[in-house]
Amino acid sequence: MSENKISTNENSTNELLLRIEEKYKRLSKGQKRLAEYVCQNYDKAVFLTAAKLGDIVGVSESTVVRFATQLGYKGYPGFQKALEELVRNKLNSIQRMEVTYGRISQSEILATVLQSDIEKIKLTLAGIDQKAFELAIDTILKAKKIYVIGIRSCAPLAAFLTFYLNLICDNVTAVNTNSFSEIFEQLIRIDQNDVIIGISFPRYSMRTLKALEFASNRKAKVITLTDSIHSPMNLYSSCNLIARSDMASIVDSLVAPLSVVNALVVALCMKKQKEVVATLETLEKIWDEYQVYSGDELNHVSSSMPGGKDTEGSGDE
Repeated sequence: MSENKISTNENSTNELLLRIEEKYKRLSKGQKRLAEYVCQNYDKAVFLTAAKLGDIVGVSESTVVRFATQLGYKGYPGFQKALEELVRNKLNSIQRMEVTYGRISQSEILATVLQSDIEKIKLTLAGIDQKAFELAIDTILKAKKIYVIGIRSCAPLAAFLTFYLNLICDNVTAVNTNSFSEIFEQLIRIDQNDVIIGISFPRYSMRTLKALEFASNRKAKVITLTDSIHSPMNLYSSCNLIARSDMASIVDSLVAPLSVVNALVVALCMKKQKEVVATLETLEKIWDEYQVYSGDELNHVSSSMPGGKDTEGSGDE
C-alpha cells in the first residue's frame, strides 16, 4: 500500500477513513498494518476486540489501543464506535448476510437474536435524551396536523404509530411513499403549525430524507426516530429520538425503535386521558352496534383435552 494514499474498496467521506488517511504517514509500522486491515476489512474488524484484532494483524493489544488513540479516539471503545458508523452505512444486504453467517451458528440463532434485541433496548434506554422525548410529546400535542413517514422496513413502525395516533389526536396522516411525487403531493399544505415524524434506519431512505427537508423548508416541526446522532435524518429535525438497531444482520432489528414508539403512545395517552377514554368508549359502542368483533373473536382453546373438547362447556350450546 502506498504511504500517500489509503486504499479502500470504494470512495468514502467517512470520518474514520479520513483520519486514517490523514495520519497514515505518521503511524508506526505495526499501526500501518492495522490501518490497512481496517480499511480493507472493516466489516470484520467491527466485531473484534482489541486483543483479537492485534492477533489477526500480528501486533500487540497495546499497539491496537495506541493506534486508536493516535487517530484521535478515546481508546479502543471510541475507535470501535467509529467503526460501527462506517459499517452501518456501507454494508449492503448481501454483505450483512455474510457477516451474520460468519458470527452466528444455526444452533445459536434464537438465543443470539433475542439477546441482541435485549441489548439494543438497554443501550437505547441508557442513551436516549429524555428532554428530546418530552419535546416530541409536546410538539405532537400542539401540532395542527401530524404526518408520519417510514419506508421499507420502517413502514410497519410508521403504520403502528399512525394507528395509535389516530386514537389520540386529530388530523393524523400516514404519508404514502410509493413515489417521490406522491410524497410531495401529500405534504403540499404542510406549514409551521404542523409536525412530521420521520422514521429511518440504515440503509437510510432518500425519500424520507427529502420529505423531511421539504417539511423543514416550510417551517414545519420535524421529529426523527433514527439510530444515531450522525444519521442524515437529523439534518432537518428539531427533535431527535435515538434508538439502537442491529447494523449487521440479515434483517433490521427494530425492537428498540418499536419500544420508543410504544413509549410515545403511552406518554401521549397519559397527556390526553379523557379524550382517549371517550374515543375508546365510542368505538366500543360502534363495534357492538355493527358486530365488528362478534364473529371474529375466538375463545381460548382448552388445554385439558387433546381432542379440543372443553370440559367447562362449549360456546356453541
